[in-house]
Amino acid sequence: MLRNLVRFHNCLGHAFSPPTVCPRGQMFKLLPLLSVNSESYSIVTERKKFYEDVSISHGEGGMFEINLDRRKLKTPGGKLFTAPNQALAIAVANEWDTQKDMLKFYSMHMNTLCNTALDNPTFRSKDQMITAALKYLETDTVWYNVVIGSSTSILGPEIPQATMDTFRQHLGSYNFWSLTGLEYVITQLKSVVLAFALIDKHITVEQAVLLSRLEEEFQIGHWGNVEWAHDVDLYELRSRTAAGALFVHFSSESSAVKRKLMQD
Repeated sequence: MLRNLVRFHNCLGHAFSPPTVCPRGQMFKLLPLLSVNSESYSIVTERKKFYEDVSISHGEGGMFEINLDRRKLKTPGGKLFTAPNQALAIAVANEWDTQKDMLKFYSMHMNTLCNTALDNPTFRSKDQMITAALKYLETDTVWYNVVIGSSTSILGPEIPQATMDTFRQHLGSYNFWSLTGLEYVITQLKSVVLAFALIDKHITVEQAVLLSRLEEEFQIGHWGNVEWAHDVDLYELRSRTAAGALFVHFSSESSAVKRKLMQD
């Protein structure tokens, strides 16, 4: 089973990994450091590889740790990196293990999502995350069988409160880690409905990304495709969306259940 998880994660990486050229020349993200320095975060997108072996070990409270050679991985905030289950730990370890001579942190989406869940750098609660995610519902262009009145405003009609309450209740059923991944998918697709459809396996990553880019795809069909920009944007969006969906599923699983299945 674990080999299948690694193989699946490898397939995602090979299928959706973009070229090394950054779209529009910019791709800056918060990056992890192994030791606590005066600066907890770095904006450097690449770093020379400094380890040979990647391993997983059991931590306290049923958590799993990542080891680079004999050094325990830490988050950008200086916390010990721990994953709530083995599947998620394997996915992150695989990202570190597949790095070549240079560490390309911008391609390590699972690692970044784990760091976000562990550090919570913006100190947000679940309610704040849900409120931020529901902002995208107000401008969601995907039809989801809800009657919305007409409007003469450029801001569009308001979503019925009952509908908002239903979505809020559903989002509240996710744990903090899963909600971190789900909000990430929502921000990538700019759609709450597409994110739920993807997480619930009604559509594929490719379909979700295509539907989120309908306007851009129309413009490309009319004006033509710029390979170094449009293609890179497409592959990068697929990569981030796939990683986010996988993160939600892994974060929603119980490590105790996984151990029982492995024993059976």
